Amino acid sequence: MSHRNGNRDTRTRADRTSHLTAACLSLITLAIKLPAAQANEPGISPRSILIGQSAPLSGASSGIAMRFRRGAHDAFNEVNAHGGIHGRQIVMIYRDDAYNPGKTRTNTDRFLTRDKVFALFGYWGTATTQSALPLIEKANTPLIAPTTGAQLLRKPFNKLIFSVRASYHEEMEVLVNHLVRFGKNAIAIVYQNDSFGMDALEGAKAALQRLGLKPITTVAVERNSSDTDEAVRQVALSKPKGVLILTAYPPIPSLIRKLRQRGSSAQIMTHSNSNAQNLPPDLRHSIGVSQVVPYPWNPRIDLIRDYQSAIRNHDKQPTYDFASLEGYIAARALIQALEKAGPNPTRAGLIKSLESMREVDLGDYKLKFSENNHNGSNFVQLTFLMGEKGSFIH
Repeated sequence: MSHRNGNRDTRTRADRTSHLTAACLSLITLAIKLPAAQANEPGISPRSILIGQSAPLSGASSGIAMRFRRGAHDAFNEVNAHGGIHGRQIVMIYRDDAYNPGKTRTNTDRFLTRDKVFALFGYWGTATTQSALPLIEKANTPLIAPTTGAQLLRKPFNKLIFSVRASYHEEMEVLVNHLVRFGKNAIAIVYQNDSFGMDALEGAKAALQRLGLKPITTVAVERNSSDTDEAVRQVALSKPKGVLILTAYPPIPSLIRKLRQRGSSAQIMTHSNSNAQNLPPDLRHSIGVSQVVPYPWNPRIDLIRDYQSAIRNHDKQPTYDFASLEGYIAARALIQALEKAGPNPTRAGLIKSLESMREVDLGDYKLKFSENNHNGSNFVQLTFLMGEKGSFIH
């Protein structure tokens, strides 16, 4: 896939010089053939479609974001290798926000005012994406496949946001139902003290309420913090049979280790964006994790065969995981929408194209959008992280 780092142009000066004359002549010739409105469409040139992604490419949450990026990268590589979208290459600009909302907002401003991207893609995190919404709405620029299941991107309906994953509320339903089904009715909740954590907490409480239950305790921890002593103390005192950890990765190892040190044998459950597979080997025993994409090691599913083939084509030692599969699915959805938008794409046309994808089959896996529903999937499955190698079973 063609791509750029937001902080430097990876082409060499020699490359620029050798291709400058031919590129300019080609651009001028093709631009003359384009309608005036098309020639002025942000992020669209005769040879490329420019897409921007802000994500934590550094820091404790970078592992899952980088895996998502890899899956998307391989899908874009495939279409670019076969001529791109109506002759244009998909070109990604990546900017690191380190899971910091202020940096996400800065990145978004640069995407929209300096880079002039056509669309935004794969933003990671709830509070981070939330911080960029005013800029996105002001520029009337679509955001496809933010990797958050938060309600604030779904309600009220936002014409610019297209979610490819299930909501956190739908994940909480699966996690809570499993615990209660197996007699783990006394459930403690540790949640991140921001819009993501509050959203997941609300979903968990609603799921419990439908079963006539309430959490026995709820404790907040700060984003990107491993200061968990007080949270662990409160959870341990409540003597739970099940613990929902609704945070990003940094606090999770500390919470699990300290709970076990206090003698708690509670069943621990967490969500799809927890990066749980990065847990140290001694903490990987029977950790329940909800997932929003199919099992990436199951080649009986057409989508999974395509995904595994794409990974193998670009990695000498391929590895498969849920995050890269989500990135692959998100990229496939964007690719199909861009193809449907035609040879002269506009942002409004991309939105219309996505809304026309009423039942898109990506290979035994379907996405559904419409004019009134931009939530493409409600798929959730429960997996368990088992053993020192961090293998998932389902």
